[in-house]
Amino acid sequence: MPENFFILSKDHLEIAKDEVIAIAKTYDRFAKSKSFSNLVIIQSNTSWEKIARRATFVKISGQILRKMSGLFLGEENFEVLKNAKTFACRIENLSSKQFNIPELESSMGDMISKLSQAQVNLKNPDIVIYLIFTNQENFFGFSRPQKFADRPKKVRKHPHELDWKLARVMINLIGLKEGETLCDPFCGTGTTLLEAESMGIKAIGLDFDKKMYEISKENMEANEFKSKIIKADFSEFTKMQDKFDGIVTDLPYGTASKVSENPQELIKKFVSMLPRRKKIAIMCKKGFEKKLNMNPSKTYDIFRHKSLTRTILIK
Repeated sequence: MPENFFILSKDHLEIAKDEVIAIAKTYDRFAKSKSFSNLVIIQSNTSWEKIARRATFVKISGQILRKMSGLFLGEENFEVLKNAKTFACRIENLSSKQFNIPELESSMGDMISKLSQAQVNLKNPDIVIYLIFTNQENFFGFSRPQKFADRPKKVRKHPHELDWKLARVMINLIGLKEGETLCDPFCGTGTTLLEAESMGIKAIGLDFDKKMYEISKENMEANEFKSKIIKADFSEFTKMQDKFDGIVTDLPYGTASKVSENPQELIKKFVSMLPRRKKIAIMCKKGFEKKLNMNPSKTYDIFRHKSLTRTILIK
């Protein structure tokens, strides 16, 4: 079974690791994983390209060719270059050891040039050969340039809208697949809906606020997306539970919310309505999760600034 590598951004490292693993298991429940610092190795029949296209915090990804005990490589290791005209070498040092990386990359490039027909091209190579060093193991692998779809655009925003990266990671953590449907009962400006559709996931958004409803509609139309947006109270989702597979939302009600009902009571009411057999990811202000009767399988704290930390709950 192929092994793929993913070097992650160190921002929100715990959630970044869990996201990559969750994506792999979404497509292959038998996928296995291990991690070294900000490197995750996934053993799965799912391609690294497919996982990387969905992931939020992946910086570099590719396929492992073999583990290494040293820097000695034979001609058989470069079969991957058979149809490549150009290549580049990259050293990723995730260990505590010190290396002369430019010298190593140059030496490796010279060696590969002698063992293959490919030529060095540092700007636009057909393939990139990687040596990855960690304190535990070293790896030899490769990657190819990927074309990622353009980010969804927002023609209208709001100062307190959900960060697109957190919306995307929540969708991935609950394992929604292409063709399934997400519901966001507090859709706001449509961030969650945009991320869902960009990944081939259908979406339904609710918002009782006319302004938010209109902004969300404009943002969907700007991307020619087909998400269904309904101007209604969040409780409307209970009438359409057969139409979606999971809920992903950022609870919007704060102490300054202009609603007749107590904001905290509204949130408790919402949580009490959550369906039992749906995939659920909710974000709320840290501390408030203790007042919710959710029993999440996983929680993540997201530091925003010194007076605000958000918590993601996965169920």
